[in-house]
Amino acid sequence: MHDENATPVPDENNGSPAPEEASGASRRTVLRSAGLAAGAGIGLGAFSATTAHAADATPAAAGGSEAAGAAAAGAAPARQGKTMIGVPFERRSTVRVGIVGLGNRGGGMIDLFLVQPGVRVVALCDPVKEKTAAAAKKVTDAGQPAPATYTNGEHDFENLCKRGDIDFVYVATPWDWHFEMARTAMLGGKHVGVECPIALQLDQLWELVNLSERTRRHCMQLENCCYGKNEMRVLRMAHAGKFGDLLHGAGAYNHDLRGLMFDPDYYEGPWRRLWHTRLRGDLYPNHGFGPVANYMDVNRGDRVTHISSFGTPSLGLAEYRKAHMPAGDPSWKETYIESDRTISLVQTAKGRVIRLEHDVSTPHPYSRINSLGGTKGVFEDYPERIYIEPDHADDEWGDFAKYTDFDHWLWKEHANPPGGHGGMDYMLVFRLMQCMRLGLVPDFDVYDAATWTSPVPLSHASIKAKGAPQEIPDFTRGLWKKSRPGMDSEKPQEP
Repeated sequence: MHDENATPVPDENNGSPAPEEASGASRRTVLRSAGLAAGAGIGLGAFSATTAHAADATPAAAGGSEAAGAAAAGAAPARQGKTMIGVPFERRSTVRVGIVGLGNRGGGMIDLFLVQPGVRVVALCDPVKEKTAAAAKKVTDAGQPAPATYTNGEHDFENLCKRGDIDFVYVATPWDWHFEMARTAMLGGKHVGVECPIALQLDQLWELVNLSERTRRHCMQLENCCYGKNEMRVLRMAHAGKFGDLLHGAGAYNHDLRGLMFDPDYYEGPWRRLWHTRLRGDLYPNHGFGPVANYMDVNRGDRVTHISSFGTPSLGLAEYRKAHMPAGDPSWKETYIESDRTISLVQTAKGRVIRLEHDVSTPHPYSRINSLGGTKGVFEDYPERIYIEPDHADDEWGDFAKYTDFDHWLWKEHANPPGGHGGMDYMLVFRLMQCMRLGLVPDFDVYDAATWTSPVPLSHASIKAKGAPQEIPDFTRGLWKKSRPGMDSEKPQEP
């Protein structure tokens, strides 16, 4: 299993990763992905609904098939366990970690787990034995005992999840596997964190919510951009009222991935490119959506209610293939349907508007947009600039660097963090492991994971319905109305 999103740009990666190596196991993964044509294999019927219903209150209990149908359509199924809102981790002196997927992302993120205090990497899983061996050497080089390794085919992660000496499972594999692995980890009694997106269908999102509540295990979308320095500064400024009453925000994943998606060595096969043959919507909303949702306290006093999406023609990948790929390359059998650029508008219960964009198929400098506006002014990123009253006047942008007093304590304590993505990867791992060691409530939970990922199926449905609004489920089942802490945390006392 391999990484889904590492890319070699200074703002987005820890250097240029070594090329992925071909193997029989990885080819089997590719063949599995290639067989998941639209409408088959992954149950894409769940994407075709023209309306997805939301509910603020828990409905009456329903029978199995009826409940499953309601979940697939987006309606809130009956709660199967108590909420996971505000539930702390169990305090522990050592966090024992199992890692599934050791490609670009997992093979780099292991370094950040190994430098954390009170963390042991006890098990590793990837069907490419060379990658597992290289990661295991990193563990022993760090002075930890040799980890158990699981390399016996694509489903050996199930054996890792059965172990009794793992507290947290980290998943960094192709998207096809995320739901299944998160589900297996929780059923095995493990907390689990998954790279983006956490799942690809509404019924899968509901199942992860229900499993988290039933098993009392946290299931988290590891959205590293929420821990970006600018994002955390804007978050604290928003909570301090510097933007006034919040009105609108924007986020994106605009990143030219054409060369990497056609590179036969970078990704383990064409799995990421194949998603452009299956879905028309926003395949990767989390990096833009997560931070803006935090600014607006989504699921903590507000919630997102509807999404309307529009997509351009799908031309970029075909043009790139024509210019760069030789005749007879397997990519010539592919038909791309995913919009080169999707633009979505998300409405919240308080009437705010969030704009999301996705474009990995056309030339474009990297941008997550990362914008927030309110009655007192606006921040815009890429490049960073700010205009708020009374600090600024005469329609002249101000210097965002002058607001360092609002930096989150994580960035004040770790001014030059190691790792990729400008340090946000380190912040995510440090804070998550800290919460597990100290028995704290995590900064985000399964309800955030489901919310931030819901635009994947819903934008596809909206584009198919010519932009018709799709209702976003209330995964909290009404508990969004209560304010509660989130990313804007207080520094805890270490023992």
